[in-house]
Amino acid sequence: MNKIKAVIFDLDGTIADTLPLCIAAFRQSIEPLIGRSVSDEEIVATFGPSEEGTIMALAPAHYERGIASYLQHYENLHGLCPLPFDGMAALLRMLSEKNIRIAMVTGKGIHSTAISLRQFGIDDYFEQVETGWVHGPRKPEGIEAVLQAFNGITKEEVIYVGDSPGDITASRQAGIAAIAVAWAKSAEPEKLAALNPDELFYSVEEFRDWLTKRIITA
Repeated sequence: MNKIKAVIFDLDGTIADTLPLCIAAFRQSIEPLIGRSVSDEEIVATFGPSEEGTIMALAPAHYERGIASYLQHYENLHGLCPLPFDGMAALLRMLSEKNIRIAMVTGKGIHSTAISLRQFGIDDYFEQVETGWVHGPRKPEGIEAVLQAFNGITKEEVIYVGDSPGDITASRQAGIAAIAVAWAKSAEPEKLAALNPDELFYSVEEFRDWLTKRIITA
């Protein structure tokens, strides 16, 4: 693998353990609107599009109200996930100090992404943030948009870091190295390993040690 000049991160399950927060916010926003309970599995099955897509799937008759309620609950409940994973803020700071370009491509919507990055105090680290789409996954397109913005850096010098099988697939579609991470409680390392990512890490510290040896300093 070439020396690395840019790192693109996923958010949920990669930067922080936000899945329980997302599920709690969906449940509190959707259940009063549709008059029934929704299971974790029912919520997770809608993932791929942004959270607007989840509202569209589970409460289509209450779309606008559902989105507003979700974002309110998401922000109010963020104490369920007050910080990024241990070592993540330090990793971002180290990359910034080494003049490594940093971006984010996430399936989250633009508003919830902004809430989380602000909550974690890391929003200034990301040169570009590409968010999700109500109608379906768009990570390959998001990665391509970042690559276009990172003028002068080749695909061989960029990695995408994510925790799901879809992240590996999106990286390959975009033609960059897929770095799979399994440090979230929700991670499924067997599924990640089955797709043969370029690397698979089980801790932020392990990933940082590997990355430090492969970055190009200014």
